[in-house]
Amino acid sequence: MSTSSSNTSNAGIFNAVAAYFMWGLAPIYFKLLGDVAAAEIMIHRVVWASLLLLVIVVLIKKWPQFVDIITSPKIMLRLSITAGFLGVNWYMFIWAVNNDYLLDASLGYYINPLLNVALGMIFLGERLRKWQAFAVGLAVVGVMIQVILLGTLPIISLALAGTFGVYGLLRKKLHVDSFVGLLVESLMMLPIALIYWQFFVASPTGNMFENSASLNITLMMAGVVTTAPLLCFTAAAKRLTLAALGFFQYIGPSLMFLIATFVYMEPLVPAKLATFGFIWAALVIFSVDSIRARKARKGQVNQSAKT
Repeated sequence: MSTSSSNTSNAGIFNAVAAYFMWGLAPIYFKLLGDVAAAEIMIHRVVWASLLLLVIVVLIKKWPQFVDIITSPKIMLRLSITAGFLGVNWYMFIWAVNNDYLLDASLGYYINPLLNVALGMIFLGERLRKWQAFAVGLAVVGVMIQVILLGTLPIISLALAGTFGVYGLLRKKLHVDSFVGLLVESLMMLPIALIYWQFFVASPTGNMFENSASLNITLMMAGVVTTAPLLCFTAAAKRLTLAALGFFQYIGPSLMFLIATFVYMEPLVPAKLATFGFIWAALVIFSVDSIRARKARKGQVNQSAKT
């Protein structure tokens, strides 16, 4: 492996770990805004993320790339689709956290790395090894257990996994800068957010001039909470395969699971625990298989170098 390739891989690993760690702790932030409606928090995510990304793009001198993107109808169309998936994912996560469904959100992001493997195989031609296939099968069994025992699909979990999995896939296929792409996606959501804020928000916290300074600061921090992990994620997605990216995703849902169970005391009923058990087993198998595959590839590279 060349030095350049190694540096790219290391940068991808660092960004993946940072992204998922921040996502894992994000529910603590949103719980601070438990008295604010999910749609209103979503507005602040979009507004302040857009402003922060705009400043970043200008400071790192990527404005010409921004202009190139917004003058390309084909790229703008694709980014409008990714913006839609991202917006749905943002809103659903906020709603889940503030309505005491953090365990469901955690399950969704446990499922996501296994979904990434399947998406990589279907759409990117990434090969699915036999143990990866077995891990995906275990995840399906875990979901079906909840269907059988509770009589319902884990809709929140599957929706979060699906929207974010498709978002990651589409962004990987788009050859646009991570910072600039996120700025364009946020700006596409901005008019909708502003219109909703102006005409449909009638809550006591809707007017920032009447809020306390601490509340306004907390609301504005939505830009940082939103932007920082997404920037790391998109940077990682450009440098790693979907399978490798999924390897790190257990960090976020593990933190969410611990926070939901031991901090916010969400009930962990037997059916959900069984589902988690199957997903955890799937992730262990997937992780061990990924480690073995990486070692095998390194061995082949070293052998080739010697010969």
